[in-house]
Amino acid sequence: MKLRTKLLFLAFIATTTGASSVVLADTKHHGPKTYIIAPHDGDAVPSPVRVQFGLMGMGVAPAGVDKKNTGHHHLLIDVDTLPAMDQPIPKDDHHKHFGGGQTETMLDLTQGQHTLQLILGDKDHIPHGEGLVSKKITITVK
Repeated sequence: MKLRTKLLFLAFIATTTGASSVVLADTKHHGPKTYIIAPHDGDAVPSPVRVQFGLMGMGVAPAGVDKKNTGHHHLLIDVDTLPAMDQPIPKDDHHKHFGGGQTETMLDLTQGQHTLQLILGDKDHIPHGEGLVSKKITITVK
């Protein structure tokens, strides 16, 4: 089925079933991937904001655990430039560490626009590489 036909079919399903959104699988991506499950890019949300983290092709393990093909999430909030890929990710109000292996958080954010982006770090908080950096999303806090 061609992409246009698939999109039209999904739009039809969404409107006839009352679904508020349809999520398309990334069938072209190969290898591990981190992503933000919720909120979605462009959402307007109240604070505190519930942010859910996704990871495909690897496992989540707490900081300090040296297990192959694992890492833990770091959430970048309103960050314009990615941290160095060969150094530990900073820990401050804009770089939140989830070294316990958490896969979601509640954020108190001020009203207005904010950007969110995930990056997967190894046992020492060093990024696994650019392939494990999520798409940056923009949300508006009401």
